[in-house]
Formats: sequence, C-alpha cells, structure tokens
Amino acid sequence: MRILMAGASGFLGTRLVDRLSADGHQVIRLVRRPPRTPDERQWNPSAAQLDPAVVAQAEAVVNLAGAGVGDRRWTAEYRQLIRSSRVDSTTTLAITIAGLPAQDRPAVLLNSSAVGWYGDTGDRAVEEDAPAGEGFLADVCRVWEAATRPAEDAGVRVARLRTGLPLDRAGGMLKPQLLPMRLGVSGKLGGGRQWWPWMSMADFLDAVVFLLETDDLAGPVNMVGPAPVTNAEFTRELARQLHRPAFMPIPAVALKVVLGGFATEALSSSRVLPGALTRAGFPYRHPDLRTALQAALAD
Repeated sequence: MRILMAGASGFLGTRLVDRLSADGHQVIRLVRRPPRTPDERQWNPSAAQLDPAVVAQAEAVVNLAGAGVGDRRWTAEYRQLIRSSRVDSTTTLAITIAGLPAQDRPAVLLNSSAVGWYGDTGDRAVEEDAPAGEGFLADVCRVWEAATRPAEDAGVRVARLRTGLPLDRAGGMLKPQLLPMRLGVSGKLGGGRQWWPWMSMADFLDAVVFLLETDDLAGPVNMVGPAPVTNAEFTRELARQLHRPAFMPIPAVALKVVLGGFATEALSSSRVLPGALTRAGFPYRHPDLRTALQAALAD
C-alpha cells in the first residue's frame, strides 16, 4: 500500500514507519516543516492546510498525531495543546478525505484515540461499546473521535484506535520506570489498585497492520492486551523481570506535586478489554504481561 501518515516522528509513529516499510509498504510522512526527503509532504493542521492531491495518492491514512500527555505538567496552555494537536490534525485529514471525489478517497483511515475515552472504570471491565467517561482525557477523546466523522460519512472505513500503554523500553510509560526500578527506589503508584491496559509493542504494530488489511473492521478498536493488570501487579512483574525490589510506593500526594493535573489520570483505573480485536480473531504474540515485558526488555 501507499500509506499517508501523520505523527510519524513520535514514539509509536517511528516504530510503525519501520514496520510498514519492512513489510514493503510505501509510507509518505506528513511534516509541518519544509520537506527534506522524497517521502515527506508538508501540511499545517492548525490552519487546516493540506494539499488534497497528497491524500488522493494514498490508499490508506494513519493518523497518530498529538502532543504527549505525560511529557509536561498540565498547565492550561498545555491542556489546550493536547486537545488542539489531536483535533486539528484529525479534522484536517477527515475533511480533506471527504472533499475528494469518491474514486480518489483512500480506502481506510486509522485514527489514533486512547483508552482515556472510558475515564475511570474502577474494577468494571469495559469494551468498545462502553460510553465515554468523565474527565479531561475523556472529553478530549470525545471530540477527537468525533472529528473523524466527515470521512466516515463520505463512506471511508474509519477505525478509531483507543490505545492503552504500549510497552517499549525506549519510550512510553515503561521507559521512565526502568531507572528507579533498577536503583531499587520504585514501587506501585498510590494504592496500586488501578487497572493498567498494557499492550506489547509487537502486538500494537501487528494490530495496525491487521486493521489495514481487515476490510470489515471499523469503529472504535481497543488497542490493548487481553489481560489487563493492576498497577501493583505490573510493578511486581517488572521488578521480577529486572531482579530488583519494588518496596517504595509512590504516594498519590507526591504524584500530584510532580505531575500536576496528569496525576489524576495516572491514578485512574482503566480495565479495558480488546473486544473488537478478539472477535476478529487477532493473534496476540504476547497475551500476558510476563511475555510482553520480556519482549520489551529484550529489544
């Protein structure tokens, strides 16, 4: 396929570009600066600027664009960036796709979202049919997903990737835990009872390819492993893998001092199950946390 990708330089995007390229696909990357290589095209999503001809040349579009939710303290300004970076990019792509003649539209739009859609679910397990929850990230996900509607209304297959916590030692939520764990100064977050919807990086990449190739999969798709664990269970397993102790819990009050508004999300519980992928017969390489962490730490 010829695949147009936004967010190709991010944590997930760089790994997905490598995977798709290795599989023989041609990936065209959208960038905000002037292009430097033949596989780049410039756009400006904050001004809704994207050449329709660039989209018309693609068979599929993958949008992973968005400012990192855990990269900085959540000031009012950064909250707005989290929201606008997602909604602006999605709106620009969806409207451009819808504006093309039917024969020129890409067959599929895979658009990133997040398990934040569900808010704090406590111990209640949820699948894709659960309504949006409450909180800042749930509100962001609601408008983020709604922004795909023009493409969907135009007849394009749209899958909204409600991504959990992909495991990779070089980034995401795993990387910042490794050094303190290896130093023996780490432990569960708060009470540790909150559920964490993890997914191995290999399974995330496989699932994206699966969605590109499975013509009847559309709508929300939970990009998570089949066996979510609590934060306490996650911490114990990571400690076992690293052969280190994990006896220093991080109090909720300390998280709120360090992380600000993001602490509320870090302490919330998301017991999310991959209903759509399971029903479609997606073959997980790492169906349990132990093998997923082994793969993450070995790469």
